[in-house]
Amino acid sequence: MKRRQFLASALLGAASGALPLSQSLAEGAIDTSPHYEAGWSQIASAFPARPQTGVVNLEFGAFGQMPVHVAAAFDAYSAKVNAEGAYFTRRDFAPYFQGLRKRIAAMINADPGEIMLTRNATESLLSLIGGYNRLKSGDAVLISDHDYDSMQAGMRWLKTRRGVEVISINLPNPATYQNLIDTYEQALKEHPSIRLVLLTHIGHRSGLRLPVSDIIAMARDRGVDAIVDSAHAWGQGAIDVKADGFVFAGFNLHKWLGAPIGVGAVYIRADRITDIDTYMGQEDSAKDPIYARIHTGTANFAAQMAANDALDFHKSIGSDVCGARFTYLRDLWVKPAREFKSIEVLTPDDTRLHAGITSFRLIGDKSPEAHANLVKRLLETYNIFTVMRTGLSDGACIRVTPGYTTTSEDMARLLAALKAI
Repeated sequence: MKRRQFLASALLGAASGALPLSQSLAEGAIDTSPHYEAGWSQIASAFPARPQTGVVNLEFGAFGQMPVHVAAAFDAYSAKVNAEGAYFTRRDFAPYFQGLRKRIAAMINADPGEIMLTRNATESLLSLIGGYNRLKSGDAVLISDHDYDSMQAGMRWLKTRRGVEVISINLPNPATYQNLIDTYEQALKEHPSIRLVLLTHIGHRSGLRLPVSDIIAMARDRGVDAIVDSAHAWGQGAIDVKADGFVFAGFNLHKWLGAPIGVGAVYIRADRITDIDTYMGQEDSAKDPIYARIHTGTANFAAQMAANDALDFHKSIGSDVCGARFTYLRDLWVKPAREFKSIEVLTPDDTRLHAGITSFRLIGDKSPEAHANLVKRLLETYNIFTVMRTGLSDGACIRVTPGYTTTSEDMARLLAALKAI
């Protein structure tokens, strides 16, 4: 068989296993109710089989799994790129690249010209933070203890780059929908020089989901722009950049959307693209101006190609459907665990303020050392894998993140372990 025929056959084989499942999902033939384990077992079958270690993985927050057919397509695309080299990438890659921009745009209610591909949300957001050109000396920017470390560092760097003051706030715990809005509003009142705020849509430390649309609207009324870190939000729920009032945002495709590691996206509203500098003097393009706002160099062609397959599969399930399932799994352990005397569950039960990620901390000892020891104990004694997070103003915590292959039995095992602590 010729090489091209072999590659075509490999790609067809990679896709064929997912087609019946995707079609069944699209046609509503599979019950995807959050509590229906049989339906979600069918969805889980599209992902890699669980390792035969007996370990329950509750750390899907670092990055997600590719569905098996996406991983196979990624391998086939990698072979194609390696075999054909620049002959392929210079002549035939563009439809995959532009197709992915169009898919992303359609799924978040944007225009393709408002989307550019990156390698991850961090790269997307740092390009926005560093490139935002409406700041002048004497202005201020606002961050919180829930923001990702790299983005906090980028915002702090603006003191050197733009001559601004950096204001940092701690978000309230316990949080409510209104006190989160009030906390940001109070900061803007106390510091009227603030012109830019960083908003982390769903925090990687505790899983707290901000009321971003309300905060954006409140800030806009005061002449303040917002950069939204949606690395964890899309896939744990739907995104509508127009309805939510987004102007600048960064996304990951490899956390909740099933794409290979190394694919992200940046969003800039069309009428605001010039408010982000071209990347280190890149030549601007009147035809596609967002292109010059980020420069990744040679990207992983195969990863971007396979991301199209990942988004198609995710779309067949639906972001809101996935979010409802993750929330259901979260509630299975969170609501009973609130009664335990030794731990504090951090994320509120208001469904507007969380998705699947939720963290807890020890009441008697909030140190990183105590939580690192507990992570170790959960793994070695109970075969449950979690991760410690630090950076919140009131102490360390342990993050619990279910995924597509997580079951209600897994959450029962976690709950039993926490009860025994």
